[in-house]
Amino acid sequence: MSKRMPGRFKFFFGGTALGALIGYYLSKSKQLKEWSPITSSKEKEWPPRVPIHLEYPGPINDAFPRKAYYASYNRRLRHPNWVFEHLTKDSLQIGENVDRKFSKFQEDPEIPAKFNVKLVDYFKSGYDRGHMAPAADARTSQEALNETFYLTNIAPQVGNGFNRDYWAFLEGFCRRLVRQDLFTDVYVFTGPAYLPYEDKEDGKWYVKYQLIGNPPNVSVPTHFFKVILAVKEDNGPSGKLYALGCFLLPNQYIPHDTPLTDYVVPLDALERATGLRFFENVQEKTVPLCEEIKCVLVPPSKWIDSNSREKLLTDQGPKD
Repeated sequence: MSKRMPGRFKFFFGGTALGALIGYYLSKSKQLKEWSPITSSKEKEWPPRVPIHLEYPGPINDAFPRKAYYASYNRRLRHPNWVFEHLTKDSLQIGENVDRKFSKFQEDPEIPAKFNVKLVDYFKSGYDRGHMAPAADARTSQEALNETFYLTNIAPQVGNGFNRDYWAFLEGFCRRLVRQDLFTDVYVFTGPAYLPYEDKEDGKWYVKYQLIGNPPNVSVPTHFFKVILAVKEDNGPSGKLYALGCFLLPNQYIPHDTPLTDYVVPLDALERATGLRFFENVQEKTVPLCEEIKCVLVPPSKWIDSNSREKLLTDQGPKD
């Protein structure tokens, strides 16, 4: 089996061999010009380039601008890399006759069939179809709401105690940041993460995750993150206050009374784990969100009595 040698190595051929090699490439020069993206005959042909009409194989991360969010979809893992939202009081208004009952989960027609998530992939999988951009954030129009049900905005989440509970509480927390006039603008990146664990037997670290579907090709994340940049007017030099909150939650049952601050992580650590960069241009200007306000979640009435819930709603405000 021949080996492709790096361009930095020089090879020397004697007499006949060198002449034959040069002759071969000269004989092919006309053919090469027909398909090669190289326009100059003097330009080096290393590193090798894929002919334009043959295309590169990828990877391709599909980007979708929607009415209420922007998504980057991973064709291999078959869920979003991340989803971005900009929340304001106006963006959270509910349009006339907009109702979730008219929405349904649907396969994204913009994804090639072989890379698309199918509705049947979640059937009897044991996992919920978890929104990355929440449906409750996109009710300005029925179209905006419907777009949150594309499976390109969905990832497998544990249902009881997570997607239907603690994760939903966190989504509500983000909305209250603007609804309670704590901030004027809230920018949110949401997405999956795959974190390693240490094997107790051999002491080595592994990343292990389940696949669902038939064939099994939809990856189940071990964790999910929300990176929140909350902005409001300020008397400082820039005229703006930027508060940054970075939360990383395991994809598992979480007791409803677990403090949200238990899941605060350094932004640098999350970036290393995901390979993503968040709010790079303003990172140095930010203050910790949970030092600027009280980061508390508010469970629905099925979990706590109305008086306790009202107190929690009051508590989510600026710190003294």
